[in-house]
Amino acid sequence: MTIHVLPPHVARLIAAGEVVSRPLDVVRELIENALDAGATRLEVDLEGGGLGLVRVRDNGSGIPAASAGLAARRHATSKLAPDAASVDAVTTLGFRGEALWAAAQAGEVQLVTRPAAQVGACEVRACGDEVEVSRTSAPAGTTVTVRRLFAALPGRLRTQAPAAAEVREVTALLGRYVLHHPGLYWRLCVDGDVRLTHAPGDHRGAVASVYGPLSANRVLTVVAGGVRGVVSRPELTRARRDRMHFSVNGRPILAPPELERAVIEGFAELLPAGAAPLCVLDLTVAPEDHNPNVHPAKQVVALADLPGVAARVRLAVAAALAAHPLARAAPALLAPPEAGREEAAQGTFPALTLLGVYQELYLLAQGEGDLWIVDAHAAHERALFEHLTRTLEAEPPAELPEPELLHLTPEQTARLHERAAALQGWGLTLEDFGAGLARLRTVPATLAALGVPRLHEQIVEAALGDHPDPRRDVLARLACAPALKAGMLDHARGKAVLRALGACEHPWACPHGRPTVLRLSERDLAHSFGRRGVRDVPRGRDAAPR
Repeated sequence: MTIHVLPPHVARLIAAGEVVSRPLDVVRELIENALDAGATRLEVDLEGGGLGLVRVRDNGSGIPAASAGLAARRHATSKLAPDAASVDAVTTLGFRGEALWAAAQAGEVQLVTRPAAQVGACEVRACGDEVEVSRTSAPAGTTVTVRRLFAALPGRLRTQAPAAAEVREVTALLGRYVLHHPGLYWRLCVDGDVRLTHAPGDHRGAVASVYGPLSANRVLTVVAGGVRGVVSRPELTRARRDRMHFSVNGRPILAPPELERAVIEGFAELLPAGAAPLCVLDLTVAPEDHNPNVHPAKQVVALADLPGVAARVRLAVAAALAAHPLARAAPALLAPPEAGREEAAQGTFPALTLLGVYQELYLLAQGEGDLWIVDAHAAHERALFEHLTRTLEAEPPAELPEPELLHLTPEQTARLHERAAALQGWGLTLEDFGAGLARLRTVPATLAALGVPRLHEQIVEAALGDHPDPRRDVLARLACAPALKAGMLDHARGKAVLRALGACEHPWACPHGRPTVLRLSERDLAHSFGRRGVRDVPRGRDAAPR
């Protein structure tokens, strides 16, 4: 499509503020242009933190000679039709036609471009509103160089971050594009030193390029309706959410909290409280169902159906986790286990044979050629939780002989007004009685049968707590109380626990996120004992195909 200048009434619709306020903005805008041009190879060079030079070289479609002179004019773009309706269905990363114009206002721009079918290239030099076009020779693609950024704007220059800080931000930005466009070649060079390279691959390879091979070996593939990418196994978590990355239609975004929560909810009890996974998720929505024009840097997009997209993300993450064994490796005995080894790709819990009981709490079992250590309390708790979940609504709720009055905090009272109908839907009838009291009339029959101290108080506390899923919180709390404790375990109960755990839908963690089993391969034992005999061969998970 040839470049044209947008009419004023269309330009007003997309005006969203200043485009270039730092070198990072120049890099982002030029990368978006290269991606929109269909580039498969992108090389970025910085000098002086980007204030001295920013250069982005690509092998994309290039700009025809007839349009090259318009490239540095404001609101001149080939990515948006000159009619108002096109603003509501943006399909490209760039669309405002301000990138090169804004860079020319802040520095000196040189653009060399040639479509593959064109003989000879065009060179465009722009500074401020002055534009010069000449002919030159160059390979197919486009190279944009911006020099002496803010040299003519001393007030802006004095407020720039130190070069090292800007390089850090540019490196992080390029890493995000690598994660969301892993099938391309990327290179970042800073003052002649290569800082980041990525060869074309998949999302796992992109994670390896950005975060290293150890992280890449601990991610699972996510492929579900409109959601693609990777998510880390439960053992790879962080206290912060800084490695949760999302893109919408190829555009890396600052994710709304709803999407981050959807990923964490997809883990359910597999993720400890306060922990966040690593994830790289590419979301696809219809062009008319998102608006990328709500932020000057286009890092924030508005989604027409954010709850629906969040639900798709939650289901996709849960499905990816359910398809893999999630037993955590036992701690190393002497030497750390081999890095990069993956477990068997299966979603079922193996048949375990009980070998013994340790400290009246842990079960030692054998399965798939490995030694398994089972936390009997966590395993029993998981089995009880799933039993309560299945039977919660199987019978009519049990009506109390006499309604019970319970004291509520103001926060609990507010939550009761929000949740009363939902609680009653699964058998818990709780009515505001005024003066900080609530009247409990019915409880689910399967919960009423539990011999748990302060049963009603615990049910109400969990149902009106700050957990986003009160139903799950109630069942998790009540599954913990009757579960086997230390000192209560014997061989017969151990066998029963293993049978119950094997029948669970999600046997790998208790409802609160603690692992139920640890796994130690014979190979790890042999290496720790220094054995090199005939039995030192891959077995169990070590023999699984990679």
